[in-house]
Amino acid sequence: MGDERSGFGSGSGSDWGTLAVAAMPKAVDIDATTRQQQQQQQQQEQESSIICGYSQHMQPVATEGGAGPEGGVGISQLLSRADWGARMPKQVDYFNGPAPFVIIHHSYIPAVCESTPDCMRSMREMQDFHQVDRGWNDIGYSFGIGGDGLIYTGRGFNVVGAHAPKYNDKSVGIVLIGDWRTELPPTRMLQAAQDLIAFGVAQGYIDPAYKLLGHRQVRDTECPGGRLYQEISTWPHFTQLNSTAEAQPAVKKV
Repeated sequence: MGDERSGFGSGSGSDWGTLAVAAMPKAVDIDATTRQQQQQQQQQEQESSIICGYSQHMQPVATEGGAGPEGGVGISQLLSRADWGARMPKQVDYFNGPAPFVIIHHSYIPAVCESTPDCMRSMREMQDFHQVDRGWNDIGYSFGIGGDGLIYTGRGFNVVGAHAPKYNDKSVGIVLIGDWRTELPPTRMLQAAQDLIAFGVAQGYIDPAYKLLGHRQVRDTECPGGRLYQEISTWPHFTQLNSTAEAQPAVKKV
């Protein structure tokens, strides 16, 4: 697993906006403590948008060519860090310019999540493992994709990650939650990943001439799993690298 896979055992609501977790029932009488908690949550959400380096209020975009894997227009939704209950990062380091690389991962562990509450829990588990157990600044990935088809903000765009050595300061790291060695992720997950990439390009966070890579191409690992790797090798911009020396060593920041 090295320093970027989230596998424990192996080595921001809709229309691209903040998906408020509004399904939770609200008490009729809100006491001072509850009001304070709400204010703290609002403050965290505002800080989260600043930390990610871009506005959480996004509009849906079409994937490259105007269609997704099955011909549909991209309408995936992005959740903010506050939505899934992320802790504040210990430190945030930025890199300039659009990212020339997009690197795809699978989490292996946690396993695939089917519901939004379960996917939120998986994001928290990965952050706990990276930030608490490993002592990193934050969850290692830029974004996570849940089995619910939603996109979860990790470190965000233009923030140095901890998911692929030598590429952390020049890439967007996208993890598809689950073990994708033998099974293909659901279409909604693949669509969400492509929508996120298309949005990043449209907004200038990802270089239009970006190179799409699987984690295994830059590190000795099974990640992103054989079946998922086979799938992304058919996507636009997938690149076969002649040598991992193509990317210069980055400053070690996790």
